[in-house]
Amino acid sequence: MADTVEHAAQTPDVEQPYAALGVKDDEYARIREILGRRPTSAELAMYSVMWSEHCSYKSSKVHLRKFGELSQDTPRGPLLAGIGDNAGVVDIGQGYAVTFKAESHNHPSFVEPYQGAATGVGGIVRDILAMGARPIGVMDSLRFGPLDESDTRRVLPGVVAGVGGYGNCLGLPNIGGEVQFHESYLGNPLVNALCVGVLRHEDLHFAKATGVGNQVIMFGAATGGDGIGGASILASETFDEDGPAKRPSVQVGDPFMEKLLIECTLELFQAGIINGIQDFGAAGISCATSELASAGDGGMFVNLDLVPLRDPNLAPEEILMSESQERMMAVVEPANVDRFMEICAKWDVQATVVGEVIEGDRLIIQWHGETIVDVDPKTVAHEGPVYERPYHRPAWLDAVNADRAEDLPHDNSPEALTSAILTILGHGNIADKTWVTEQYDRYVRGNSVLAQPEDSGMLRIDEETGLGIALALDANSRFSYLNPYLGAQLSLAESYRNVAVTGAEPVAITDCLNFGSPEDPEVMWQFAEAVLGLVDGCRELGVPVTGGNVSLYNQTATAPILPTPTVGVLGVIDNVATRLRSGFAHPGDAILLLGETREELSGSIWASALHDHLGGMPPAVSLEAEKALAAVMGEASRRGLLSSAHDVSEGGLAVALAESAFRAGLGFAVTVPEGDPTVALFSESAARAVVSLSGADVEAFEALCAEKGVPVTRLGEVTGEPELEFVGLLTLGLEEALSAWKAPIPAAMA
Repeated sequence: MADTVEHAAQTPDVEQPYAALGVKDDEYARIREILGRRPTSAELAMYSVMWSEHCSYKSSKVHLRKFGELSQDTPRGPLLAGIGDNAGVVDIGQGYAVTFKAESHNHPSFVEPYQGAATGVGGIVRDILAMGARPIGVMDSLRFGPLDESDTRRVLPGVVAGVGGYGNCLGLPNIGGEVQFHESYLGNPLVNALCVGVLRHEDLHFAKATGVGNQVIMFGAATGGDGIGGASILASETFDEDGPAKRPSVQVGDPFMEKLLIECTLELFQAGIINGIQDFGAAGISCATSELASAGDGGMFVNLDLVPLRDPNLAPEEILMSESQERMMAVVEPANVDRFMEICAKWDVQATVVGEVIEGDRLIIQWHGETIVDVDPKTVAHEGPVYERPYHRPAWLDAVNADRAEDLPHDNSPEALTSAILTILGHGNIADKTWVTEQYDRYVRGNSVLAQPEDSGMLRIDEETGLGIALALDANSRFSYLNPYLGAQLSLAESYRNVAVTGAEPVAITDCLNFGSPEDPEVMWQFAEAVLGLVDGCRELGVPVTGGNVSLYNQTATAPILPTPTVGVLGVIDNVATRLRSGFAHPGDAILLLGETREELSGSIWASALHDHLGGMPPAVSLEAEKALAAVMGEASRRGLLSSAHDVSEGGLAVALAESAFRAGLGFAVTVPEGDPTVALFSESAARAVVSLSGADVEAFEALCAEKGVPVTRLGEVTGEPELEFVGLLTLGLEEALSAWKAPIPAAMA
């Protein structure tokens, strides 16, 4: 017999397993206070998943509110949708809008790497679809333990196969991202997926249940037992040394069903018969019903008996909590239901009316003719607990910051510098990621203009005008460990710069904030500082935060991951034909370094790869310098002054030059600026780029840089020789350098 609302009112003293569902004592008391009685088991299931850390942001809300204080205007106009919606929507001109967002699927990807990563892609794609947009591309930011660890060999191939398998089946190009390695991710990999979609302004849709009498329709896959409490509970717990303390089943994805669902939903939008729509993400039906109802102008009635099930033995609580994939919920006027069903049948997508919008402000759910849920949906979806977690700066950080990498020995002999370059090129975080990216389809749909291994991905939006967008997804967790405020700003700056060096104008950001347990005051301080860094950084750059994701409890036992605020930046380019590539293109071109190099080696790949060192303070941040550099790159792109452009970041100038040479197999001869060669080659000072251009354009380009206040240093030229020549210091064979760069990941995965 189901635990009905009437039964709950009559049995106030029944013991309920709320702690096993992740509900704290005070939260359970608050639920009873809201309802004026004990919750039914179905209501308890709903509150437990919707009030989980993953769904309610209960530990991060107080800090995330600062993003709302930022201007909601992009350099191209006001946001069309922002924080609080399924995804941010940006006006990019010509009647087009772009929606983009990043989400995490970290813990499920450790438990079951393939399905965890695959359903992470599927979930973020449906978020984009729910805004009325056609998904047109994906990206991912992945973090794993050291390359030589056996568990990395378990997790990395599964995650990559899941990301590629799902995205490839959907026919979505994977245009960029990053793969990084550090011991802190060994028991807790990070899988952050981003999706971008395009729509016309008039096609924008929101998740609101409006119009009393309108029908509530579930469409897509049937509901099964997979993923019950999956993302919502699994992502709200700390792992112990032996893996997750709770292992709810990870969601199972069916990308072919999702492909049908995408095309079906887009035709439903085109037919103009959807009044409100919500995808099923974490928390399943609990989320879709409560969020639609709370955002609308009435209540909602749902008959759980009508929900199509893959497993007829599911209890009502399990149906409410199931995170089965490839499902959507729509609100449709009664006169349009038949047409809705026709379109779904055409695409072989199952669709069922399960309820309707009702008068009042209650969400009422029945099972076998009895009411098992009677709640105010706002209390489920938006009025969960808000914790002001205590936080303080770690006492150990003083010693870490005092342990400067700048004080480490510098061996500037030709042999040592040659060895250093080869070691750094072979470091997991620098090494060639082709083993990963060749598993992704980067060019399907025919609009990929730039894709990995370029600094950022670029997609053409309009064939006639060439209007396009660029996207980068970056995080520097080493810098964030040394100083989370500056580290978050440096991650923002790198993503912004990666978009700018393609010639696109950065206009908006999304973020995915990955941290350890919020119950640790030191972790909470890292989180608060990173948020503040992003808020201040976005304010200075003049770009809004359109939305994002928080992932907490990323730690194994008491060891948290390095703080990892991942930042996605969206740029707009008026004509993709003017885009800049990162590889040297023509022998004889001049090579210039833009920006100022300082002695900034702390947190660098040089310190990590050569000295196994992580200490000191990260590089200085100058967002004014980043804006000036972006202005130069945009203007140079439009005027056709440059042959190539590559940002300088991880690994410093040596890596930027080598990677520029690798693209087309063109060597170079450069004179390193005066001073300490180790600093010149490996410093990771920000706001820098390496460009190549015809000698005939150097004067005009230098004048542009002078006008914008960007320092320029002439380094040398591109040669046709298979050599990386640092004049007066060392000469390295192009093939030897390329081999060092290409070898590590294939060797580790062999």
